[in-house]
Amino acid sequence: MKNITKHITKLNLIIVALTLFSCGDDFLSPTPTSVLYNETYFESEADLESALVNMYDGIQGVNSTSSNDNHALQVEFYITEMRSDNTRTKSSEGEAAQFENFTIQATNGIVDDYYRSYYNVIFRANTVLAHLDIATDANRAKIEGEAKFVRAYAYFNLVRLYGDIPLIDKIIEITDPDYKTLAFTRVAKATVYELIESDLLAAIDGLDNAYKTRGSKAAAQALLAKMYLTLNTNYLQAQLLCEAVMGSGFMLEPNFKDVFFSELNNEIIFAIGYQSDGEDSQNFSAEWLNAVGRTSGVNYTTADVRDALDNLGGNRTPYSYRQDSEQPTQFQVVKYLPEEDTTLGIPETATDRTKAGNDWIILRYADVLLMHVEAIMAGNNSTSVQAALDSFELVRLRAGLLGDDDNDITKQELLDERRVELAFENHRLFDLIRFNEAQTVLSAFSAVTAGSYSASDLLLPIPQREINLSNGLLSQNPGY
Repeated sequence: MKNITKHITKLNLIIVALTLFSCGDDFLSPTPTSVLYNETYFESEADLESALVNMYDGIQGVNSTSSNDNHALQVEFYITEMRSDNTRTKSSEGEAAQFENFTIQATNGIVDDYYRSYYNVIFRANTVLAHLDIATDANRAKIEGEAKFVRAYAYFNLVRLYGDIPLIDKIIEITDPDYKTLAFTRVAKATVYELIESDLLAAIDGLDNAYKTRGSKAAAQALLAKMYLTLNTNYLQAQLLCEAVMGSGFMLEPNFKDVFFSELNNEIIFAIGYQSDGEDSQNFSAEWLNAVGRTSGVNYTTADVRDALDNLGGNRTPYSYRQDSEQPTQFQVVKYLPEEDTTLGIPETATDRTKAGNDWIILRYADVLLMHVEAIMAGNNSTSVQAALDSFELVRLRAGLLGDDDNDITKQELLDERRVELAFENHRLFDLIRFNEAQTVLSAFSAVTAGSYSASDLLLPIPQREINLSNGLLSQNPGY
């Protein structure tokens, strides 16, 4: 991972310990024969630092074609963008087409991959938290805050995608008599959100803004604001959290292209770093090209999103999608493009496109500005508050567009602006759900594209593999 010093020898050991279980029957604990993660491994604060780095490696995912590997972030676009009205497969074939058609099966390997990958990340975070006694007094709060930020981030993704889920906040040994119950009992979403809130508050208290590719105070503030907005509650606190981030030195990049091709720039609050042509590379951006990578073209743009970008995108549009030079009827995502495009002034980012080094942006300043508007709107259909107008205008002016001309921002205008500003960054589905527009928008979109959308499609199925392992303890979501 970029800009993070690795303690190579011991980190390799802990990676073995943390991933021994990922190819077996249990994703929450290593096999009993491995004790590297326990007291024999954690002997110093340097060991905790290795474990912290390993949490981000878990989010980064493995750049491989093996279905048994945890790909984590590298498959997230399938279960977010491709379940919205933004993207689709090129050929409407295979397991990937289940997402665009709203015909997802509980046996879908990508759904299972993401689920077990992020419980793997949670295990890594819990491992750090279980050994805080090793940390010095000077660093304990930071180490705890970073681990809790990562755990909150993982749970926030899981609870939004799968609904009620098992809640694991400690290391569970396979030999624990309560292991199966704890590992496979779904708890109410409200309980999961309580842990997320508690973890993020601890992260805010314990962290500073020293990192962009690791947890930070601003990243925890922005994520907590998004959680409050997701729950449609605590709008004032969400507004204050956004304003705290807005006062922390971040700013919009003057050139929209630089957000994605000048990494760790002033707009980035939290990103997962990748390095080209090595083990820390990513393959997902190559999959968005024509017959490159693990697939033959996925995450291709829909006509619907192109219309939105053409009408509302301003100068963002050329850096959001482009025509496929080999198949002119197809249009590819430009953000995170792993190959040179001289017309757009985008340099080559990797000699092997399947080993790209483009960082993945999770939180950036434009998102916070638009959340600031949303928080001030506070669930209403519009706002004319000047602070909201100012934040909205900053984003539009960077896109070469005029600010709002009637001194009133409607919910639809804000949703549209989020769509074109954050297109293909895995926000669209969550935005539609949060704005209570998913049923209307996705039903209409599905009717046009001959999909099979129904309200139950707003949640993914619990992977059938996990249900089988639970011996009846783990229930399935409705509709699957």
